[in-house]
Amino acid sequence: MSTTSTPRSTDPRSTDGDANPLTGVIAENIRSFRLRQGLSVDALAKLSGNSRAELTAVEAGRGPSSIDFLWTIARALDVPFSSLLSSGGSGGTTVIRRADSRPLASRDGRFSSRALFPFHGERQVEFYELRLAPGTDERADAHTIGTVENILVGRGVVEIETGDGTHRLEEGDTIQFDADAPHAYRNAGDGEALLYLVMTYVF
Repeated sequence: MSTTSTPRSTDPRSTDGDANPLTGVIAENIRSFRLRQGLSVDALAKLSGNSRAELTAVEAGRGPSSIDFLWTIARALDVPFSSLLSSGGSGGTTVIRRADSRPLASRDGRFSSRALFPFHGERQVEFYELRLAPGTDERADAHTIGTVENILVGRGVVEIETGDGTHRLEEGDTIQFDADAPHAYRNAGDGEALLYLVMTYVF
């Protein structure tokens, strides 16, 4: 859940570039990766299953970038989800205030993901906070081979569907699974579910 933040995590439903600094970072990174791989806009749109108009708008910094859209682009380009959000930079200490971050959301807004550390260049680990509204069933396509998801349930009751079945988890429970197969996160409770996700990659 590829994929994901500095840029700070921002609300993809806003199309105002000034209020949404991550928009420009995403636009530049997608264009850079696309050109580096010798892909036209039409070719990447076809590979990712998105429309040419949507991809053109996002590359120009005019379109919203939902989690769904960014995962399809990351898979098509065969790059980590975080690579689309990274503004580069070096190490050191960085503090991200909760009040300053806006999570990326799914198209319907019922599933959100907030990066819990800054994205400085390539990493082999990503750490996210996931929130699922009651009744949410968020499905994710397979990530790249070798991707592993490690999830801790911070609040609520969830069902995690992996390649080897469905697993019911309650507050404090954890699960680790290979995420290079389709999987899903389902809120099985009455209130909002809170998950902490650590994704690891093999490059």
